[in-house]
Amino acid sequence: MSRSSTFHGLDLGQIRLLLPILLPVLVLSVVPLVQGIYLGFTNYRLGDDIVFNGLENYAYMLEDRFFWESFKIGAVWTLAVTAGQLGLGLGLAVLLSRKLRFTSLASVLILVPWAMPPVIRGIMWRGMYGVDTGIINHWLLELGLIGQAIDWLNSYTYTVPAIIVVGIWGELPKTSVFLLAALLAIPPELYEAARMDGAGAWQTFRSITLPMIRPILAVVTALAFTWNFNAFGLVWVLTQGGPGGLTRLPMLAAYEEGFRYGNVGYAAAIGNVMIVIIGVVLFFYLRQQLRERI
Repeated sequence: MSRSSTFHGLDLGQIRLLLPILLPVLVLSVVPLVQGIYLGFTNYRLGDDIVFNGLENYAYMLEDRFFWESFKIGAVWTLAVTAGQLGLGLGLAVLLSRKLRFTSLASVLILVPWAMPPVIRGIMWRGMYGVDTGIINHWLLELGLIGQAIDWLNSYTYTVPAIIVVGIWGELPKTSVFLLAALLAIPPELYEAARMDGAGAWQTFRSITLPMIRPILAVVTALAFTWNFNAFGLVWVLTQGGPGGLTRLPMLAAYEEGFRYGNVGYAAAIGNVMIVIIGVVLFFYLRQQLRERI
């Protein structure tokens, strides 16, 4: 084959096969992304002309108390939900990997929350958290754990923990399934050798299980961070960012700025900051993965 018919190891036939795949990605993903990034450097408001304003949005952002509060609660939400779903997901995956009774049925049932759209999860838990008719207050009152019904979704004390519980519950199946697949791929001979050497359960987990699933665990952690940081539908249905902006996550802040107040340029600037944060996380993740493979 002539040199002119190849390009970095790909022949022209392969390139022609890739074009139909890359074109929709370019049109539906890259172009809107670039346009959104550009809007972050404008003062565009709904109904007005788009005027480039450089870094004015970001200068205003540095002094915007609501912006910093949204990213503060966003960090709390992301770290708490990610840590919860990883810790509980790993524990659940370990249990499901054991040959116990009803594990097959449990493996199916844990997928139910994952199958629900975030909006449906929010509607269901909003009903469960209801003050007078919610089943959670009913159970706690019956058990004598609380003296009166709690308004879970309108309390400065309980709202954040309440939505974190829902976030973990909704994402737990996804994490468990990924980690369960990783656990089942570990050769059983390794555990048999560990038992013959007299290793205990914790030694086996630390020396065999954890090192073997570390690559998958790293991938799940990076993806979970990204998904949780971009959360919108679930929290919006549960609290609409309340009470008093307490659960106004960054994505909710961008939505309100763009569609409630019409500040599309400023909303896009918030989105740009989110892109940078996620990009930094993914950069360090990819760098770590490359180091481990070299």
